[in-house]
Amino acid sequence: MKKRIIAIGGGENGRQGYPYETAEIDQEIVRLCEKENPKLLFIGTASNDDSNYFHSMSKVFKKLGCIVNNLSLTINNYTEDDIYKIITQSDIVYVGGGNPKRLLELWNEKKIVKILDDASENGLILSGLSAGSLCWFSYCNSDSLKFNNENIESIKQDGLGFIDAVNCPHYDNKDNRKNELKAMMKHLPDKVAIALDNCSAIEIIGDKYRIITSKTTANAYRTYWLNNVYYEEIIPKTLEYSNLTDLIVHPKNRK
Repeated sequence: MKKRIIAIGGGENGRQGYPYETAEIDQEIVRLCEKENPKLLFIGTASNDDSNYFHSMSKVFKKLGCIVNNLSLTINNYTEDDIYKIITQSDIVYVGGGNPKRLLELWNEKKIVKILDDASENGLILSGLSAGSLCWFSYCNSDSLKFNNENIESIKQDGLGFIDAVNCPHYDNKDNRKNELKAMMKHLPDKVAIALDNCSAIEIIGDKYRIITSKTTANAYRTYWLNNVYYEEIIPKTLEYSNLTDLIVHPKNRK
């Protein structure tokens, strides 16, 4: 079965006291499943399994008809068999935001990457926001170090490689993210980055993709270096799907 991934750049997604900004994207995640009451598994590793985060997301997706479960890797001492059963009995995985370094280290330690990979080939939908968006790509523009020192720049971090490109969330945030991505991509001359504003997402089904948003001003961008020139191109928002290869293959590597 074709891999289905929805990677969200950011946005408020149900926290008490904040506007709910990602409704249309969340609705698309559920619609993509094509089940009346899909089983959604929230994974909050990047936020240290913050209980308030889970409760907020649980409310959001229960309203969309989902049966919501929680995989609390930093709290519960699951066996590999436990993790396998919990993941493979789900229809959708939604990975929350937070510290992507913590997320990827613990996922590798708990050996859940192959489980997610195999399960997604059998129909499991992979989705997530911020750190939960970064993880699916080969590389990411990560703010992991800023959790200890906000003055430290974002770093290049290896992801899972399910999508062979770089990912940068929160691209419209005023925290120097654009300049940091530009500098990082200088060291990845053969790669393309998918930069996502808050309230924008890339939806991937097999070898096809489209950009979806929950705010009209939100955009997604394709960025790369070519002949010492840095390109930043808005990716069109259309209802139709386009070829993923055309998006993520660097221009100089095209045949």
